[in-house]
Amino acid sequence: MFLFKKSAPLIIVFVLTTIFILTSTHTLETYKISSELLIGSNLFFFLLSILSISIQYKALSNKNPNVFIRSVMIGMILKMFSTAIAVVVYFFQSGAHFNKRGVFISLFFYLIYLATEVLTVMKLNKKSNA
Repeated sequence: MFLFKKSAPLIIVFVLTTIFILTSTHTLETYKISSELLIGSNLFFFLLSILSISIQYKALSNKNPNVFIRSVMIGMILKMFSTAIAVVVYFFQSGAHFNKRGVFISLFFYLIYLATEVLTVMKLNKKSNA
């Protein structure tokens, strides 16, 4: 329940993005964009963001401000390397069916989740300092 309240903006972004993908499946197929890839990447970035926010929230309670800075850096590195590994694995697994457009849209999801996570952590930081 506690994590749910703190990550509500991420949940909203996840639900809205999923609804958008599911309602525009026909249009995506017209442009040869894999809706399955988009659903998978949406879930992937949602879970990574939840993990990152939980790490950062835990660090907010520490009196040493360097702990929070390190947790932000760990979250960024975790997401960047996980994303790079996921794209490489998808490239080798899909072979000739590699969907460039789907990967680029998925990387746009990365930016959306990053912005949402930054805003959420900034709110949490203000509340913990008050």
